[in-house]
Amino acid sequence: MGRLKSNLAMISQRSKRAGFIKSKSALALPVTYLILFVSTMLLISVTYVFAVQQVNDQKQSFQVETAQQDMTSLDNVILSLISQPGSAAALDFRDSGGQLNIEPSSGNLTLTVTDDNGIDAMIFNGSTGQIVYNLPVSSTSETNFYFEGDSTTITNQTGASLSQLYLASGFQGPQIQLAYRPAVSYASEGVENGQAIDDVRIYIVNLNSSTPLSLQGELPLQISCLSTQLTTETFQTSQPGNLTVTSQLSGAINSVSVPISSTSAGATINVEIVISNISVEEVAT
Repeated sequence: MGRLKSNLAMISQRSKRAGFIKSKSALALPVTYLILFVSTMLLISVTYVFAVQQVNDQKQSFQVETAQQDMTSLDNVILSLISQPGSAAALDFRDSGGQLNIEPSSGNLTLTVTDDNGIDAMIFNGSTGQIVYNLPVSSTSETNFYFEGDSTTITNQTGASLSQLYLASGFQGPQIQLAYRPAVSYASEGVENGQAIDDVRIYIVNLNSSTPLSLQGELPLQISCLSTQLTTETFQTSQPGNLTVTSQLSGAINSVSVPISSTSAGATINVEIVISNISVEEVAT
């Protein structure tokens, strides 16, 4: 009888242990599923955020590329119209997610001519305007990159671009800026009345006849060459040397040196300024 009771007690303990083990196994199963579910949801969330970021980066890169293409097209149209009064062309500026700003009163330009023999004169002082496209915020981290031209404010090299089209850092983020710098050419015109005749010609693209504009979205633009102005200032010098033309544009200063030929009677220097007045405005729809 005692042996029977002992066996029953052992069977009861084994049954309790088996039940406990089954209970732990039953509890472990939903915990495992919960861990797998949370891990899967976390992986999905991370993958989604990464995919959205990739899409946004691609979108922003496309917007920068589109804005650059349109600003380049605008620059090409302007250059094709200079020195052709009465000519005009249209351009559809696409929506790149930013804002187009036409600023006719920006970009103040001053030009002075000097030499070592007493010439010292300011020959131009006025705004020549600029066009700015404000890119979407955080669309690019690279700035101070020139698509056309460079940072010098005047050029006398054949084939050098008048354009200054570049990616800049603005107050509210990156922007593409389009402005124009003066270009200088020189020609010796022989001798007249015993003096050498030197012609120095300076070309200026002037946007200050444009209509101020600050708009987003797709914009139909009209670009026109309203007029071409020629003014001449004449200087006398008694000795050969160099004439320095200094350009200050939007606060930056650069100079070019022009060789001046002379005879024993001296030289006459004709400084000609050719201004192409360009208008950029929105076409009314």
